Amino acid sequence: MASPLTKSKAIKAIEKNGMLLVYPVKNKAEPKSLWSELLPRKEMVWDWTEEAGSEVAEMWRLRENLARSGDVVYAKYLQNRATFFSKSRFIDLLREKNDFKRMQEIGEDAYIRETFSRDAQNLLEVLMSDSPLSTKQIKLAADMRGKFYERAYEKAMKELWQRLWIVGYGEIDDGAFPSLAVGATKLLFEDLWNEAKR
Repeated sequence: MASPLTKSKAIKAIEKNGMLLVYPVKNKAEPKSLWSELLPRKEMVWDWTEEAGSEVAEMWRLRENLARSGDVVYAKYLQNRATFFSKSRFIDLLREKNDFKRMQEIGEDAYIRETFSRDAQNLLEVLMSDSPLSTKQIKLAADMRGKFYERAYEKAMKELWQRLWIVGYGEIDDGAFPSLAVGATKLLFEDLWNEAKR
């Protein structure tokens, strides 16, 4: 039997709903997830064992494929979790989370300074000059390596995720486990950024 976890089915589900978590929260129906849309009768067991079935790993691979595709947008957003958006919903949320009119009045640099913490500005500057990058690459370029900076890094990244200034774009293999590739929305989805500005 063919797997329901295909790219085309996933894109259809994301476009139909506008926004979906990747995995369900404690197998609850709400907020909706890609898992519950594509595997509605299957309880998710967050495990990489035989009992858990292959679907968890399949969904992980599908998530990476979708994030890299550019057909939909991926960010750590809903409850700070992995979330997919249709392009139209992403544009709407980008407008909702950011005052583009104010940005045009005072300029993008001034808007960034008045909107984000110094750490978030630092990370954004790194990603505006080179995107996408792995966590390791971002921390190195921003000089935020080590346990001392961990909390500040997470907090600053959350600021950028929540206003959708950054997106996930596949994975980069830079260690024992592949790292999410993160990039500036303005660079990776320039068309959506410009549409939100208009």
